[in-house]
Parts: sequence; structure tokens; C-alpha cells
Amino acid sequence: MAIKNVLIVDDSATDSHILGEMLKKNGYTVTTAISGEEGIAKAKKDKPDLILMDIVMPGMSGFEATRAISKDPMTSAIPVIVCSTKGQETDKAWGLRQGAKDYIVKPIGEKVLMEKIRAL
Repeated sequence: MAIKNVLIVDDSATDSHILGEMLKKNGYTVTTAISGEEGIAKAKKDKPDLILMDIVMPGMSGFEATRAISKDPMTSAIPVIVCSTKGQETDKAWGLRQGAKDYIVKPIGEKVLMEKIRAL
């Protein structure tokens, strides 16, 4: 499946903007959500080709949202890449156990992000 539409779920407007600009520059269409709950709703409604998920957000965490997306038959085919400042090995392992396909620690370089997306 070719990835064209990417949903960024991040409560930081700055991080969303930086990731969005990298993606747009590389030809992707970008939508954003500022919470785990909104991310799940947009995933169901818009059916993006990829979700970039932050972890630390008010309300539902990115771990919880990733688990909900990966377990729901409506959204389970959408790959999730966690993009977080939480860089411990235990965080990465937990993110992957929730259903994420990959885990990138912020700050994220454009080259790394594009390589991870192409690898899906």
C-alpha cells in the first residue's frame, strides 16, 4: 500500500508543524489531531495511510490510543509510528506491544522519518 495521507497525533503545535512540513515537502497529505481521543476518531473517519503518534498527551496517552487503533477492526490495518521524547528501551518495547510498527525518539530528523515510512 502506498502511503499518501498521514495523520499526526500530537498535542504540541510545534512538533505537529515540524513533522507536517517534513511530510508535505516529501509529497504527503497531512491531517492533525491534538489528543488520543481525536486521533482515534479521525483514524476511523478519514482512514489515513499512516499515523504518527505522540505518547505524552492530556487525557488518553498515545500508548492507549495506539492500542485502541491497532485492536479495532476499522483501523487495525493503519500502521502507527510512535514519535515521542520518551526514549527508554522500555517505552519502545511497550509502544511496539501496543501495536505500533516503529518507534522514533524526538527530535526527529527528516531523513530518519522518510526511511521509517518507506520501510513500512
